Amino acid sequence: MSDALEVLNPATEETVAVVPAATRDDVDTAVARATRAQRAWAAAPPGDRARLLRRFAAVVDGHIEELAQLEVREAGHTIGNARWEAGNVRDLLDFAAGGVERLSGRQIPVAGGIDVTFLEPLGVIGVIAPWNFPMPIAAWGLAPALAAGNAVILKPAETTPLTALRLAELALEAGIPEHLFQVLPGHGAVAGDALVEHPGVAKIAFTGSTRTGKQIMAKCADRVKRLTLELGGKSPNIVFADADLEAAAAAAPMAFLDNTGQDCCARTRILVQRTAYDRFLELVAPGIESVTVGDPLDEKTQMGPLISRAQLDRVRSYVTDDLTAIRGKAPEGPGFWYPPTLVTDVDPTAPVAAEEVFGPVAVILPFEDEEDAVRLANATEYGLSGSLWTRDVGRALRVSRAVRAGNLSVNSHSSVRYWTPFGGYKQSGLGRELGPDALTAFTETKNVFISTEA
Repeated sequence: MSDALEVLNPATEETVAVVPAATRDDVDTAVARATRAQRAWAAAPPGDRARLLRRFAAVVDGHIEELAQLEVREAGHTIGNARWEAGNVRDLLDFAAGGVERLSGRQIPVAGGIDVTFLEPLGVIGVIAPWNFPMPIAAWGLAPALAAGNAVILKPAETTPLTALRLAELALEAGIPEHLFQVLPGHGAVAGDALVEHPGVAKIAFTGSTRTGKQIMAKCADRVKRLTLELGGKSPNIVFADADLEAAAAAAPMAFLDNTGQDCCARTRILVQRTAYDRFLELVAPGIESVTVGDPLDEKTQMGPLISRAQLDRVRSYVTDDLTAIRGKAPEGPGFWYPPTLVTDVDPTAPVAAEEVFGPVAVILPFEDEEDAVRLANATEYGLSGSLWTRDVGRALRVSRAVRAGNLSVNSHSSVRYWTPFGGYKQSGLGRELGPDALTAFTETKNVFISTEA
């Protein structure tokens, strides 16, 4: 290890920890160790692998509060969100453990013999996790990859390595074999690139910006390396005039303010049918103005700080002085604070309306009819998530099928459940994570024909 990563508390700007950064040599060593550990893990009886993953989940469950407090310090998440995130790691491990003994192939009818398929582990998996949800998204790759018989090397984001390092310690405490799950904090241009380029890494699971995802995709292409990409989003929240406007307006603020808007699924384009636009704006404004922004450790806090000074500067650059906006309040002084902001009377092609801001900022735009709503919803290079509010079931189905996004909710803002597949259309990514097929995404299908002819 060389160099160092300084971890700052986003709410205070104080240094929480200094963590050594992995080098390319460290990646080489980790891959060699992981390769050896994976062979033994894949050969172990499925029931034994399942029991160890359940034990890992139980150990995580016993450290929920510790992990949550660590997440607050390194990421600035509210304590309630951080507890949910730690619990989600536990749940993902439990869910994946249940799939180990059901990861089976098929028997395919053929002439002259028997044909069977086997789902075999890929080998060593590189998981590159983001800073916006450090624990759960790491587990999206970690849990199913281990369950499918692979080894995992996790590179956390430079700003949020602490929970990942602690999870690796808890894995060993639970009895997960040494070197099967390793964490390498480091810079993307060093440790991240080394993982992507390493011939001993069979697949990359990356969550982050579309720009970085494209770079990783190009490097994987040169090696014909498998990859899953979960990238950016500019998700619509479509409100029709026949909807329960009070419910839609009450839900809208936290649909883009949760995690301080640092969420690829954030509903940052609120599209409201013109006949209901004025009433909706009247209903939603008090909710935005009253959001509690402050100390992430305070149980009453609804929104914390942004992750860094750079992210704060990025968000500020989108909300220019010429824009009209409804604003909430945010603390002054140390910390990377920005108030809840809803931009009104804006051109749909303006940067704040068209690009991913990744902060507590949304725009509100009117539409005329169903066709216009779909046109506006699809007028983006992204297609990750979205919501629509209506009492008309037929409309809900028509619009859901017409919107080009991977995850849609009707009269709800839910996007992610570990039981259901998650992923995007267009430049929001490639492949699907979570859900009943999560384990198969980390396997290779082998076909075997056995002749029965004399």
